[in-house]
Amino acid sequence: MSPGQIPLFGDPPDEPGPTRSQTEPEAPPPDAVEPAAASVEPVASEPPPPGTAPESAIPVTELNERARRLVEGAFGNVWVGGEVTNWGPHRSGHCYFSLRDDDAQLSCVMFRSDVQRLPAHPADGMRVAAYGRPTIYGARGSYQLVVRDIRAEGEGLWKLAFEKLKAKLAAEGLLDPARKRAIPRVPRRIGVVTSRSGAALRDIVAVVRRRAPWARVLVSDCRVQGDGSAESIAMALDRLVRHGACDVIVLTRGGGSIEDLWAFNEEVVARAICACPVPTISAVGHEIDVTIADLVADMRAPTPSAAAEAVVPETEVLQQVLRSRAGVLVQVLRRRTRHGRERALRAASRLNERMVTTVRDRRGRLERAAGRLDALSPLGTLRRGYAVPLDDEGRVLRRVDEFQPGGTFRLRVTDGNIHCRTESRSEAPESATAGETT
Repeated sequence: MSPGQIPLFGDPPDEPGPTRSQTEPEAPPPDAVEPAAASVEPVASEPPPPGTAPESAIPVTELNERARRLVEGAFGNVWVGGEVTNWGPHRSGHCYFSLRDDDAQLSCVMFRSDVQRLPAHPADGMRVAAYGRPTIYGARGSYQLVVRDIRAEGEGLWKLAFEKLKAKLAAEGLLDPARKRAIPRVPRRIGVVTSRSGAALRDIVAVVRRRAPWARVLVSDCRVQGDGSAESIAMALDRLVRHGACDVIVLTRGGGSIEDLWAFNEEVVARAICACPVPTISAVGHEIDVTIADLVADMRAPTPSAAAEAVVPETEVLQQVLRSRAGVLVQVLRRRTRHGRERALRAASRLNERMVTTVRDRRGRLERAAGRLDALSPLGTLRRGYAVPLDDEGRVLRRVDEFQPGGTFRLRVTDGNIHCRTESRSEAPESATAGETT
């Protein structure tokens, strides 16, 4: 075997050839005793090493397994750069594709559990770095790379996933500024969705205590990074909504890489924010970090501390606002009192005029009615010169036969009575009787 040649499986290792001193017997020492002749037994032949003869052929499965161990032991996990081609999700959830450069191509597989951690699937032609373990798939004897992670150039897959979800939500109108609600100016109960152990919560509590010690902070603990964190955030938000005691809710966490903040770019979080009936503020990362949560929330704050400052005004500022509003309120009350007094006086004047007119009209009607009644009353008749004869019991005497000769009666005149005696009586002619009135 030539120097530098890699031995095949089953090849015996090279051994140095015998030297001249090893081929020639050495002379025995002078005092050596020649041993007695011994019987020589035949040596049984050993089977040839595996793979060196047809009868010791290596099974395909064993050869592929040896090759797999050799390849995996030689490389371990490595980053491999290339261009993605033929990306193809399988119904099992695994993804099969190839990485290529100008001169070669490498088959790759990414299993479902690893695919689910990708923010988006890479597009064909995208240059990426794939992290995985070179191996040989024993069932087909194919050389491939088992990929655990993929990083595209720049923000790559993260940016691609961000833009796809942003476009989807925008098409549904969830990014429309018209659907955003106003944040309460003086909330009494502030809900915070974040990790209870994070610095973001401490920053918010410190600002609220300094600016508005009368406000309450309700914390809904959740994971803000890693697998399952998006679902944890959505559940924490729903927990505050079901509690029903918050005037405003802040979703927040501190800064980090785009991977660290990715939970706030997940669709499940975006839809939970849009469905929340309570006004929401998103304060994720630093000022340069923009997430999907920032876009769908009613308000975006650059930092957790800025969110707390936006939620609660300082007590001194609030007192100044109250004092100024108190002065405005006094002026408004005085103006309304003055206007009310003027309206009352005008109404009283109109009422007085209406009462005078009404009394005058009714007095006139009463006087006219009294005149008509007076004209019809017996006293009115008496005032016109007539007299009414009355007997002792006060009955009106209307006929001649009611006056007895020698009897007495009285005449009722307008101002008194005249006592009379009947001397004689005579009946009136028929013509005069027919014209009498009672």
